[in-house]
Formats: sequence, structure tokens, C-alpha cells
Amino acid sequence: MEENEEQSDAQQPGLSSRNENNEEDRFRLHMVTWNVATADPPDDVTLLLHLNSPKSPDLYVIGLQEVYSGPMRFVSDTLFDDPWSQLFMSTLAPLNYVKVSSIRMQGLLLLFFSKLEHVPFIRDIRATYTRTGIFGYWGNKGGVSIRLSFYGHLLCFLNCHLAAHMKYASERVDEFEYIIGTQTFECRKAQTIFDHRLVFWFGDLNFRIQDHGMHFVRTCINDENYNLLWSKDQLTMLKSKEMMLQEFEEGPLDFQPTYKFDLNSDTYDSSGKKRKPAWTDRILWRLRPIALPPVEQDESEVGLDVRELKQMEEDEEYPLKVRQELYTSKMEYGISDHKPVISVFTLMLRKIHTTPLVRLQPEGDWSADIDSMVLYSPLQPFPSSTWDWIGLYKVGFASVSDYITYTWVKDDEVAFNEEVIQVYVDKEEIPVQGGECVLCYFCNALQSIIGISEPFRVHESKVAIEEGLMHERINGLNKMVASEDNWN
Repeated sequence: MEENEEQSDAQQPGLSSRNENNEEDRFRLHMVTWNVATADPPDDVTLLLHLNSPKSPDLYVIGLQEVYSGPMRFVSDTLFDDPWSQLFMSTLAPLNYVKVSSIRMQGLLLLFFSKLEHVPFIRDIRATYTRTGIFGYWGNKGGVSIRLSFYGHLLCFLNCHLAAHMKYASERVDEFEYIIGTQTFECRKAQTIFDHRLVFWFGDLNFRIQDHGMHFVRTCINDENYNLLWSKDQLTMLKSKEMMLQEFEEGPLDFQPTYKFDLNSDTYDSSGKKRKPAWTDRILWRLRPIALPPVEQDESEVGLDVRELKQMEEDEEYPLKVRQELYTSKMEYGISDHKPVISVFTLMLRKIHTTPLVRLQPEGDWSADIDSMVLYSPLQPFPSSTWDWIGLYKVGFASVSDYITYTWVKDDEVAFNEEVIQVYVDKEEIPVQGGECVLCYFCNALQSIIGISEPFRVHESKVAIEEGLMHERINGLNKMVASEDNWN
């Protein structure tokens, strides 16, 4: 099963690499950026996530800055999910979303959620971070990123918190260029951020509105004449002379500046400092330029190498387009001096991968009274290893690490042939109460779930009932099993 990353379905006989009619698929992406100013999460994020919208997103990407990271809280957050992650997981899991990946660097937090149906097609996940605070040694400023393959298309999400204050506009650009230049991934096809087909750059970028006086700025905001302020927005101004910034697109800033507010109000800074309002919180994107064919290149340029030719062919055969549907702030939230910013995108693409890498299913009836078996079949070559495992999850699980139990694929392999492999699961690891469950195959090399079974019933333990264990006690045992697994 050993094979390089991003194995194309087209290389497998009998498997279609795209829709039969070359149809374009559309996916809805909901993004959030919010500097939460060390505040605890609100009770409700329904408005932030548009949970009442008739159109449910396929993906959620949530980037936070200044998540509280005091010594005691940070220690507890390294052992358990932080309160913000817990809130989003508990909110989205009942709606059939799974936290596929996350990364935290001190106060910077990036969360990636997907509808369960897409999870086997989100592969080769990597996450990294770059510190830029205090000469690059402190993580209060910098960037965290998650990169992945989504149905074969390479995406990267970069959440940044850049240097503050009006006079440091050029330093913010330097920090951004440093992050872009230093972040690398162990991925053959996309080793740097700009190697990815689509990059989203967002966060508290801290660019300010310069030159205009406070009275003019506030008058424009009150009259909703935001366009009169755009020309003096530092990020907009710098795009005219910084080539790297010019590669990024951003929707119109048709919402009031999101910084700085008095807490629990819609009133701009009324303290003695009276900081000028600014669009510090932004969401931008970059679609990788399409390589020109050799006939259109300048004669002085060296011809395209093999990698560039392959990229050009793939871009043409499997197009990817992005359209921004919404870009706005959510004024309803007042726990921070920043208002959250959301953006909704439609990703229009032709799938490169249409078949899961693995099909798996339980064999026979499952309960804690008898050892059980998992059957799985590789549908395509993939980089398997001794660190691959199959997890048992309750239906509606919140994250990849939310398994009830797991079994090592290689260690517990019982029998196999070219088509089906049988893996053993000890009855002591199966929850005694039972319930609706699914099996997931986790590939260590791709850092992702590459196959999910259909839901099936794990039966209640007859032995536990006969020995007088009541449901309350059984529930306790279930929680103990889950807790032990989360610590391992």
C-alpha cells in the first residue's frame, strides 16, 4: 500500500477521477476571525456560525487571537481542549461536523471543521506555526497554519496576529513575508504556503487608518460612508507597492471598522487613549496564478520544468474557483474590544479524488461480551505504516481524537488477502453500554481519517446486566474508557 502522497484516482484502473460529465462541485466555506482579548467564550455562537441559515457550510475555519494563555490555563489547555475549542466542538458535533485539525501557539488558535461526509477526502493534513513576537522568540505574535488536500486540491489557511500600533505598518508586512518565507511542510507537492492552490490569510493583521483625523473617521462610520476611508487603510495602501500583497484578493470593507470598542458595547474607545477605529481584522485569499504554456512565455525565460508542466495540466483539467458570498462583522458580540469578522465563500472545483482510500466495516455483532473484528479493504494505494490505527467512535463524535477506543492496524492484524484485511478488537475495549458507532481508519502518514464505516449498533453487554451493573454504573464505565483513551 506504499505510495506517494496525493495519489490520483485516475492512476487506479476502474476508478473514475472525476464526475462522469466533468461536472463542477460547489462547497460552502464559513470563516471566522476574532481577537477575543483573553475573554472567556460567549454562551452562544449561533449568530457567529450562521447556524440558522438555510445553507449549511461544508467547512468551518475559525481563527482566534489573544486566547487567554495565563500559566495555569495554558497548562490545562495542553492536557484538555481549551474552552473555545470545547464550545465550537459541542456546538458543531450535533450538526454532524468534526474537528479535523487544530493548532495553537500561545494566544493564536486555528480550528478546522468539516461535515462528516467530506472527512475521508481531507488528506495529508499538516499544521505549523511561526513566532514573530520579541525578536521571534515569543508566541504572542506570529502565524499558525493548517494545510490539507480537499478532494485533491491543495488548500492552506494562515491565521496571523501581527505587530500593533499605527506606526508599524511596514513591520507588519515584514512579519507577514517572514511567516510566508519560513513556514514549510513535509509535503511533496506543496512544501511552502504559496505552493498551495488556494491560500486564505486572515486574523488580527493590525493595519490601521492613517492620515484621516478622528472626527472624520467617526463621521464616515456614523454615516456608513466606509468607502471614504478605504484609500487610507494601510493594507490597501501597501498593496500598491508590495508585490506579495498584490497576489491576495479581499472583498470590499462594507462594514464598520472592528477595532477598538468599549467592552460589551458598540461604542468606540472612550478611554483617555481614544484609539482611532480601524479594520484590523481581515480575511483575504490568494488563488495560485495559472502557469503560462511555453509558447506564451518570454523567450528569455527558462522552459517549464516537469513539476510546473504537471501543475499546469492539473490546473486545466481540474479547475478551482472561489467566490466570496459575504464579508462582514458581527456587532452582536461585545466580550472583546474587537468585533468578529466572518466571510462565506463558495469553492467551485472538479474533484480529483472521488473514492475513499479505504472501505471498512464491522464483522458480525459487536458487544463487550466477545472479541470483535474489523474488515477493511484498501481501494487505492496509500502510505500505510505501523502507526495506522482504526478507532471506534460514537455517532456524532466531535473530533478525530474523540474515539472510544482504537486498535493498531498492523499489531492486531489477524488475516488478510489482497482484497480484505481482518483486524482484531479486544472485548475489554468495547463500551459495555453499547450504542450507535462508526469505525474510522486513521492514516499516520497523511495525518487524516481516510475511511469511515456506515453506522452500526454495538449491543449492550449481557454479562454486565447479569452481574447487576445498572445503567448508571455502565455510563460511568463508558466515561472511564473515553477518559483513559484521551490521556493516552
